[in-house]
Amino acid sequence: MTDTDLPPDPAGHCTLAQEALTRGDELAALAHQLAARVLETDRARAAERLAGIGTGYFMKNERATARRWYELALRLDPGVAVAWQNLAAIHAQAGDRQQAQACRDRAYGLQRVFIETAGQPRRRVLLLCSGRTSGNVPFDLLVPTPDNYRIKYAIDYAPPADDAALPPSDLAFNAIGEPDVAEPLTGRLSAFAQRYTRPLLNAPERIAATRRDRLPALLDGLADIQTAHCLRLDDLSNTPESACQAVAPWLDANTLALPLLVRPAASHGGAGLVRCMTRTEFEAALRATPGPGYVSVYRDCRSADGYYRKYRVVFVDRRPYPYHLAISPHWMVHYYSADMLVEPWKREEEMRFLTDPQAELGARAWAALEALGLRLDLDYAGADFALLPDGAIFVFEANATMLVHRERPGGPLAHKNPYVQRIAHAFERLLHTRCV
Repeated sequence: MTDTDLPPDPAGHCTLAQEALTRGDELAALAHQLAARVLETDRARAAERLAGIGTGYFMKNERATARRWYELALRLDPGVAVAWQNLAAIHAQAGDRQQAQACRDRAYGLQRVFIETAGQPRRRVLLLCSGRTSGNVPFDLLVPTPDNYRIKYAIDYAPPADDAALPPSDLAFNAIGEPDVAEPLTGRLSAFAQRYTRPLLNAPERIAATRRDRLPALLDGLADIQTAHCLRLDDLSNTPESACQAVAPWLDANTLALPLLVRPAASHGGAGLVRCMTRTEFEAALRATPGPGYVSVYRDCRSADGYYRKYRVVFVDRRPYPYHLAISPHWMVHYYSADMLVEPWKREEEMRFLTDPQAELGARAWAALEALGLRLDLDYAGADFALLPDGAIFVFEANATMLVHRERPGGPLAHKNPYVQRIAHAFERLLHTRCV
């Protein structure tokens, strides 16, 4: 054991409980008291119970403490899949991709189906998920317990024979919303969809159509919608040597012009995104970005007041619902780095968008968004976009991985919750309708 390891014996936890009480940490004291009792009286279930303590800390976002409890549980029993599963998330958040993948492999090698239920659920929903990476639809808001009996199925780790052993379900939701993650699973997902006899939300072929380089073709012909030309490179660090050796001809051949954006595949939230203003910057970005990725034309979408605005709508059953507006002085717009909490006028403008998006955007842009929802043809999706001076919209991305979540009650962003709840209600109506 190291100094940070938790002890595997009751006496050690009794000592830690007393130390926690001395420093006034009642939660830690309670956790160690429970651990001491479990290790003394319920040794057969000790690992599972200790992993449950870890999950309590995991849900509180106290990841270092959660890790210690999970590691203790796994020392007692390496067959606790949920401990490996959440350890993978902890390592991924810390940037240790290799360790995260090793934990995922252990978790899903042990277990591919995870049941989540409480109370008296209205329906049984099969969630097709990827266990390998973050590419899943944020379904906690959309398919909550206790209203739903959730059957989470890590289909990328499951052989086709596992499908026949799945618990019965009323419908399935393809929660693998990131096209780059879904791409290697095309055959597996298609075969499952053909065999599944209940309704399936977010058909795999519709997810595939939203890949960044395919989006311009998907949106082609829609009035008042623009998006950037985008090129996929299977290995940004190796394959585009012609781009590095003779930039101008390569750009011309691929209908690209500086400035350009370079980003890794399956990335969101600006992770790994680089804006290249010169050929030198572009060459450096290509060489520095490992693995597959995208090159797209940069579009300056600043508003007349000099600020960049990024609107997000969510489509439920193809209808648009406003989710948020971020206003930033920087070209890479993120809600929490845009001083939305500091400058009241920004939140006031966001509230106007949430309250009456058609009035705030204009009839032309709203009609374009309605057409966009129909063209995507997904049961759940979202779009990030800017409003152009002529009333059209410029779409940054449109896919099924768009994050939607409730804000802390009483917090500075609690004003958004009624509009988040509208999205939740709309998806509940969709689930009810499809199950009838």
